[in-house]
Amino acid sequence: MANIPFTILDVFATGKYTGNQLAVCWNAENLTDLQMQQIAREINFSETTFVTDTEPVNGGYNTRIFTPTTELPFAGHPTLGTAFAIQQQILKQQVERVNLNYRVGQIPVDLNYVDSNLDILWMHQQQPKFFDPLTAEIFADVIGVNPTDIDSGYPIEPVSTGLPFIIIPLKTLATVGKAKLNLELYARVVADLPAQAILIFCPETVDPERQLHVRVFTECFGIPEDPATGSANGCLAAYLAKQQYFGSPKLDITVEQGIEMGRSSLLYLRADYTPDVCPVSIGGRVIKIATGEFIL
Repeated sequence: MANIPFTILDVFATGKYTGNQLAVCWNAENLTDLQMQQIAREINFSETTFVTDTEPVNGGYNTRIFTPTTELPFAGHPTLGTAFAIQQQILKQQVERVNLNYRVGQIPVDLNYVDSNLDILWMHQQQPKFFDPLTAEIFADVIGVNPTDIDSGYPIEPVSTGLPFIIIPLKTLATVGKAKLNLELYARVVADLPAQAILIFCPETVDPERQLHVRVFTECFGIPEDPATGSANGCLAAYLAKQQYFGSPKLDITVEQGIEMGRSSLLYLRADYTPDVCPVSIGGRVIKIATGEFIL
């Protein structure tokens, strides 16, 4: 079997060595599930993707996503990063859209350019699914804050746009910064819920040009915290639009994430909620960091 080349990228980046790290592996069509999992564990980023076809299948590129411990049906920063890498490594020309084929279906990514260079990439996530709200008092203990730190004007609600997350609204930046999972309680509380990963947010920000500050806990995927999470922020965008958090069912904002981890990230969120349909788009920039190959 030939060696497996890979590219390392920073996704939702504000510059080199910011955002969320991603490794994209090529020529992966002959790898077994075990080999993909072993490579993802060796790289040990929050996610690693494997492009298993270098020619489109039904208009998209077959792609698989692995955390260090499991395979995911969809994830946000791997989608943007893999679309970027396909344009750079396979297509090598300007295209307006790259489609990725996942277990959840086909996810389109729109590519924008400035002076022939890739700028913001936008992925269009699946229609959101909203679940029954959850009890605030329990989740205050789960994330290590006081019940009064939770913004009672909005629900704690699981949402999915391909991968489910529990959305928890908090009041202040200080509260978001001090939040920490009580792992024993967390495991018991989320065991039977439709979502296990948690996104917390507040309207206070470090950068005054951003509208929200976000942290995402993904212990259920073997990742204690994620520095930039497109799938989770897609759920957040749908939630904010549905709740009219900014006074309108239309949403067009920027979000900061990863600051507590030393991986400052910038995400663009768009949504337009109606009871029948809610298109959700998440945007960000991608920076190429390194290339290499796995020796098989």
